Amino acid sequence: MSPRIEIDGHLATAAELGHFAHVNYGHFTALQVREGRARGLDLHLARLDAAQRELFGGGLDPALVRSRIRHALGETRDASVRVTGFWPEGAAEPSLLVSVRPPADTPHSPQGLRTAPYQRPVAHVKHLGGFGQRYYGDLARSAGFDEALLVGPGGVVSEGAITNLGCYDGTSVVWPDAPALDGITMLLLERALPGEGVPSRRGPVRVADLTSYASVFVTNSRGVAAVDRVDDLRLPVDQEFMKTLTRTYESVPWDVI
Repeated sequence: MSPRIEIDGHLATAAELGHFAHVNYGHFTALQVREGRARGLDLHLARLDAAQRELFGGGLDPALVRSRIRHALGETRDASVRVTGFWPEGAAEPSLLVSVRPPADTPHSPQGLRTAPYQRPVAHVKHLGGFGQRYYGDLARSAGFDEALLVGPGGVVSEGAITNLGCYDGTSVVWPDAPALDGITMLLLERALPGEGVPSRRGPVRVADLTSYASVFVTNSRGVAAVDRVDDLRLPVDQEFMKTLTRTYESVPWDVI
């Protein structure tokens, strides 16, 4: 499939897209669509509404967002979709961009993470302008890793460049309490895991302590994957827990857009 970009319900023009050559300010959410459905749609819509209010002073009608996504999808049933809120220069109100690209699959092998001394500004907002994330992500991949792990002073973990990090201690999942984006997959697992007898909590996570966990994993819109190394550290992978984690995530219902 060819990528498609629409702005406010029509095919984007070169002039409209030129805005992003000069202004890199806005917010977005990214979701995987299968058969016209998405997991955690309510959370995606709430994220967009909250960020729109914070950045531009007014919310987003969830019915409008869903309509824009459906229009951009057209007859496409499976896709990677990104919804971006931005305010064109000189416009009377913000605009909504929807991009549709080929679907992305969940990684099937354990991931290797390389630490990076960086934390995203305004981390609770999924905002445009992720230079630091891209920079450190590219450095990690060029060194043979899959993703960058963002850490602050003292080796305190916040999040991955495009993921959240979770740590299973044998009874519960610990999510870093450092500044980070609450990812949709992370939030879905927080909802669903207690039903499997695995509660979640927020707490300090340090790189030096990662080997003490039964399993470490990452989450994003593509799903969940185990982590088996961070820098030179080799991490254990609890296969039974990872099966539970994967089964729990895959049991989350898909919402009609």
